[in-house]
Amino acid sequence: MALSDFHGVSRAEGPSQLTWTSANRKLDPADCFRFALDQGTIVKMSPNLVTIELFSDRLYSMLWDASRSTGLYSVCILKVAMPIRRGTTLIVVGITAILLLALIFVVPALINVDRYRSQVISYLQEKTGKQVEIGRLALTFFPVTIHIDHIGVKNPPIFPAGYVVQVTRIDAELSVGALLHRQVVIKSLVLEDPILNLTSDPDGPWNFENPQSKVSANTFPLGPISSLKIKRGLVIASNLLPSDASGPIFFEAHEISCELEQVNLVGIINPSSSSMDGHGSLKAGLLRFGAVEVRNLDSKLRLESRKVFFTNIKTEVYGGSAVGGLSFDLSEKNASFKTNARLRGINLAQLLAAFPKGGGKMTGKMEGDVRLGGEIAHSLRPLAGIRGAGHVTVRNGQVPSLKLNANLMKLAHFNDLGPAKNDPSSFKLITTDLELADQRISSRVIDIDGYGVDVDGSGSVSVSGSDELNYRGLAEITTKESFFTNTIARLSGATLKDGKLQFPFRIGGTIDSPTFSKGKGDKDVDAVQNHR
Repeated sequence: MALSDFHGVSRAEGPSQLTWTSANRKLDPADCFRFALDQGTIVKMSPNLVTIELFSDRLYSMLWDASRSTGLYSVCILKVAMPIRRGTTLIVVGITAILLLALIFVVPALINVDRYRSQVISYLQEKTGKQVEIGRLALTFFPVTIHIDHIGVKNPPIFPAGYVVQVTRIDAELSVGALLHRQVVIKSLVLEDPILNLTSDPDGPWNFENPQSKVSANTFPLGPISSLKIKRGLVIASNLLPSDASGPIFFEAHEISCELEQVNLVGIINPSSSSMDGHGSLKAGLLRFGAVEVRNLDSKLRLESRKVFFTNIKTEVYGGSAVGGLSFDLSEKNASFKTNARLRGINLAQLLAAFPKGGGKMTGKMEGDVRLGGEIAHSLRPLAGIRGAGHVTVRNGQVPSLKLNANLMKLAHFNDLGPAKNDPSSFKLITTDLELADQRISSRVIDIDGYGVDVDGSGSVSVSGSDELNYRGLAEITTKESFFTNTIARLSGATLKDGKLQFPFRIGGTIDSPTFSKGKGDKDVDAVQNHR
């Protein structure tokens, strides 16, 4: 019997099983046996199974489906067991996979890097001059990463007790190629829940620096870190007072998420460094500078030679929005800052309420452009030396304590206050320039559109805490009055222009207790008059 005596090839129970049936007659067991001998070598026999090797690279099993009543077999089934070469390949792949899994899960457990924790702590303390705490060290492969749990770096001795930085977890991915050359190159760094407390001493240094330790590239043989990510960070900055007691916090940022590139840790902790220390993006759920706070801040961030730059800022501010920039210079004995902002739709009442005794002083929606800057002093009022300038517009508001409309009309002896009777302190529009210096806000040109009274003026207000007022200007009564009323007003010092009465005035006293008085003609008008 030859292979040609079988036909009707079909798949029986899978891709490895083939079935042949005889063309002319039922199959005798001897025929199937001779067929097996002709095609290969018998390697195993059992009552109903003959296993043969048909070719040099294949194993087959021949299974006879017997008809026990006749003793003849009607079907001869050949079942392909498996190619030897393919099986060998799969075995090799399986062994390789097992070894890789062992390398990933077993080897890190055998290499217990946590036993070197005390040596790592000692090394860091020696090189930084600061006490270091580490909760646990771990190592994983693919990628090769060092995991540091609960690390804390304490303040140097000249600062109050506390931490410079605390981090719940740090994941540092290392370059395998650099390790083979006995170098440490951190490819990426991930910081989870870091808390950074920045404190400046009156004599100059910051707590994250260590002038007594000569930090250099040899101290930390680290190149720039390609990628640094911060998750749920918190940054707090403050100054020590001249007595070395803790001063007030002047800056804080909460819920920080940050991604930086090319971060130079050596440059950050080395006070003599003049390098670019990193750049990227930053988001913060809340940022507070002085008394002013903003929410949902999104900006670009650049670290450079002990300077920090927030650029392309977009943020929410007291019901409105702001765009601009903010920078800090930490290179001098007193840190300094600069900021510029374009404001839109700011709720003035909420903004003023953030300042001491500012609540309830003025309402309205504010927009404009401002520029501020100055040193951050080591005092209880670190931002008292701020200087700046700008131009703002406030719409549809009130100055409750001033009651500008009513007081000016009473000053001109108008018994019928007209619209000012119902809105004694309201205004439609105020536009003014601003200049902040020596704890006073000065304005050269103030234009107020009130209810029944319009004002052109100038003056200043103290922001040192006294709230002292010093304003003067020219008021114009916008309502038509009778001949008798106009006459009385003119006798009181008013003039008639284009059918409307005008009179000079002065405002002194304080914001809570203003005093109105008659002015001295044109001497009380520094601003160019606005011809309505």
